[in-house]
Amino acid sequence: MSEKTPLNLPIWEIENTHPDLVGELEEGLSEIVDPELGLNIIQLGLVRDIEIKEDQAVVTMILTTPFCPYGPSMIETTRTRIEKILKMPAKINYGRETWDPTMMEEGLADDWGLY
Repeated sequence: MSEKTPLNLPIWEIENTHPDLVGELEEGLSEIVDPELGLNIIQLGLVRDIEIKEDQAVVTMILTTPFCPYGPSMIETTRTRIEKILKMPAKINYGRETWDPTMMEEGLADDWGLY
């Protein structure tokens, strides 16, 4: 990525504690698409962290904009999808980070002409 902003991809806590669950989570969450952008929440980097605390999954998630009209629906769909995959209750915390294109999977921002 010459002369470009480095990627700001998340590292989930669950990658350290339960690495065997990461693939299934990525696959399941990649089915949740932001209808305005046509990209899924994994590609956009919206799921900033997933961790298991006692008997509950705690997810930190952001949106591309705080006023995203599909935000509440995407957050609820994410919560229920994680509960289904992990077979435990899940809680979504809204992250404090502001989304920017460096959070997207490599190459996607290039496709948008953002770099």
